Amino acid sequence: MSTAADSATTDSAVSDDEATQRPRTVRRLRVPPGLRPYGAPLLLYGAAKLVGTVVFAILLMASGDFREKNPRFGGGAHWWDVLATWDGWWYLQVAEKGYEPGPLRRLDPGGMFTVEQNSVAFFPLYPGLIRGTSEVTGLGLYGSGILVSVIASFVAAAGIYAVISLLAGARAGTIAAGLWAVAPGAGVEWAVYSESVFVAIAAWCCYCVMKGRWAAAGLLAFVAGLNRPTSAALIGAVGLAALVTLARREGRRKHGVAGPVYAMCAAPLGLLTYVVWVGLSMGELTAYFTLQREGWAHFFDFGSYTLDVLANTAVGKHDYIFAFSVPDLLAFQLVLALPFLIALMLRKRPPLVLVAYTLASIVSVLGTQQIFGNTSRYLLPCFPLLLAPAAAMTRLGWPALTVFFATAAPASGWYAHYVLFELGVP
Repeated sequence: MSTAADSATTDSAVSDDEATQRPRTVRRLRVPPGLRPYGAPLLLYGAAKLVGTVVFAILLMASGDFREKNPRFGGGAHWWDVLATWDGWWYLQVAEKGYEPGPLRRLDPGGMFTVEQNSVAFFPLYPGLIRGTSEVTGLGLYGSGILVSVIASFVAAAGIYAVISLLAGARAGTIAAGLWAVAPGAGVEWAVYSESVFVAIAAWCCYCVMKGRWAAAGLLAFVAGLNRPTSAALIGAVGLAALVTLARREGRRKHGVAGPVYAMCAAPLGLLTYVVWVGLSMGELTAYFTLQREGWAHFFDFGSYTLDVLANTAVGKHDYIFAFSVPDLLAFQLVLALPFLIALMLRKRPPLVLVAYTLASIVSVLGTQQIFGNTSRYLLPCFPLLLAPAAAMTRLGWPALTVFFATAAPASGWYAHYVLFELGVP
């Protein structure tokens, strides 16, 4: 005769046995539905960038030239130190010590530079992010700079995917993210440079304009103005798109008035605030522009310098300042390709904000005297140029695309990384 205790014991044994035989339920990490489309483009971007960076490291160690260079100018004890030289050195100085504006210091006349260089030429957002990341994570400034750039590059790739996929589909958006990883000049995306942060802001700002999220677009344009002077192209594009929206009755009915007006007013404030602060701090309202012109020999000359470089390079000469044969030749080819890329982009009829942003950026780059070999880096933010190539490549199957990226990724370790950092001045 069984008792209640025996029954309980038997039931317990059966339950334990059944529990042993039943497969355990594994809790899977659930990705929010809104983030799932970004998996493929970010995976492609990350894989291509990683391969390019590894090839860059191999080339650096094979040549060994970086060991003999000044740690401030392309050198260091390890290959990765190269990623924090040139402009990276200035950003780390600002992150560590802040700014020391003071009055402009004049140098002896007769040289290329007539004003002493000063860290205020480098905008505060990126070094501020480096300093904040270092304090939160405990990483050194160098590690924080790389971390900020890498994370921002993935945010930028996601933004490029979001913009291109709206216009040409998810497949084109994924390809565009991969193309940005292997684009000429892409070597600075994972370096102590501010390009990744800027493109992340610019891509999502354009996306917000396209979706009619004017408050977010105005705020992002404002933040972009604290990152780079080239944000003027983005600010102008947002303002123009807002103005055209307000000028059309249908635009006012759909978007209202307050949003576009806010975007127009907020967009330029970051850039203007910093430039004015530099002027007041240095005792000369136009000090920032004077510093760029006389301290770095960078100024808008309506394309005179670019034409001079093109004319020299076409006949195999280098009779101009900032001459670097290999980077200049690659930049020469990129400039020749620009009209074709622009025509293809316009043929896709992208929104006004993308057209204005891209064309203004190109005019700014080609119309300014600066290191011509860096044209690929200066044009890196012009991601809308990827629209037509990405859309055309959607016709290719994944085997063909795999071959393309398997070739372009390692090649980018040379033309997009090594050429900039070792054969030129990034």
